[in-house]
Amino acid sequence: MAQKPSIPKGTRDFGPEVMVKRNYIFDTIRSVFQRYGYQPIETPAMEQLSTLLGKYGEEGDKLLFRILNSGDFLSGFDSTNMQADTSTLLPLITEKGLRYDLTVPFARFVVQYRNDIVFPFKRYQIQPVWRADRPQKGRYREFYQCDADVVGSDALLNEAELVQMVNDVFGKLGIEVVVKINNRKLLAGIADYIGSPESITDITVAIDKLDKIGKDQVNQELRDKGIAEDAIQKLQTVLFMQGNDREKIHQLSSLFKLNTTGLKGIEEITTLFDYLDQLALEVRYELDLTLARGLNYYTGAIFEVKAANVQMGSICGGGRYDDLTGIFGMPGVSGVGISFGADRIFDVLTELNLFPENSNLSTEVLFANFGKNEEKYCLPLLSALRKAGFNAEIFPEPEKMKKQMKYADQKKIPFVVLIGESEMNEGKINLKNMITGDQSMVEFEKLFDILQEKRAR
Repeated sequence: MAQKPSIPKGTRDFGPEVMVKRNYIFDTIRSVFQRYGYQPIETPAMEQLSTLLGKYGEEGDKLLFRILNSGDFLSGFDSTNMQADTSTLLPLITEKGLRYDLTVPFARFVVQYRNDIVFPFKRYQIQPVWRADRPQKGRYREFYQCDADVVGSDALLNEAELVQMVNDVFGKLGIEVVVKINNRKLLAGIADYIGSPESITDITVAIDKLDKIGKDQVNQELRDKGIAEDAIQKLQTVLFMQGNDREKIHQLSSLFKLNTTGLKGIEEITTLFDYLDQLALEVRYELDLTLARGLNYYTGAIFEVKAANVQMGSICGGGRYDDLTGIFGMPGVSGVGISFGADRIFDVLTELNLFPENSNLSTEVLFANFGKNEEKYCLPLLSALRKAGFNAEIFPEPEKMKKQMKYADQKKIPFVVLIGESEMNEGKINLKNMITGDQSMVEFEKLFDILQEKRAR
């Protein structure tokens, strides 16, 4: 018995109907990226493990998909190593991994091509990434990221521009969102205030899970990491302080006193909010001190975007990283970027029924096929429609009309052109509207107006 075809858990196939919708998302995001002067690049699906490991923190490293060395990957393998732990064994059989995100490969790209690119370098990248995570709603093992980053500039105007791009993308898609903003320097200041400056990584990794596991379990994780009970209580007071954004910033500045890192965070977040307040954005933005984003490479502003009317994790996120390229031998190059999660955006648009009809992204007109003479008559008309920018096709064989109509119906083609002997003699077309069922004889030129009108709706 033949094995039933299947795909790995956490991955998906996309049929034509879904791809039309996915391309709508990609095209919308790409158009905004380009409007702000970002240029496209691509990097390989796989990278050297030496490029990837150690950049995402311990938890991120566990989620890397490793690729076995090609050929006889156990060649020269000493069987006594079977008793060795995984960290000793893995380098012997795998040297490459699937990329976990687009940011670290981008940093590698910048260093590798530093003499060929113009700084500040603004790039966007729309490609799949892979994570060995447990699949669940909104969480996949293979998914697309749509990233925009600028490196070689410390200016906080870049951060403000990224929030502006979030405003434009979700405005075009019709999704109401909230942009949550924090700064890793503020978190470092908070860690110092509660008396645990050396535990900044443990604190950020733990509070990054607040949405997933709740306050009590986060506190338990902090205890497990050796953070004192009084420090945990002080942390709660700060993270959940009351007041608007400016009031919270004022309260923090009084807590930090002589902590230079924390005060630098106050300065940066104040500057960023000053920019945002000048931009008259439609999107809602707010300071969220519980926002940590677990990745180790963030050093300044961090962002997370959530849909206002859907129970879903973040659908966009990013932040400032001051020295990611330093890992690859090019220190002192600051960068800031943002990533749109296309798969989660798709789920939000589906749940809220916000996808447009997209009639101009699939076939708009089908020419029925009555035979060789009619086919010959239709071909110049078909070409004229395509040259005018309309998506049109002809049924390739003179099958029974029921079959051709079923084809149009299943592909959701809104119009069918029927040209038989009488239509050829009259020099007109018989146009059937597949949505209303109406059918009428019209001049061929009239079809252009009808299609244009449908697109405009």
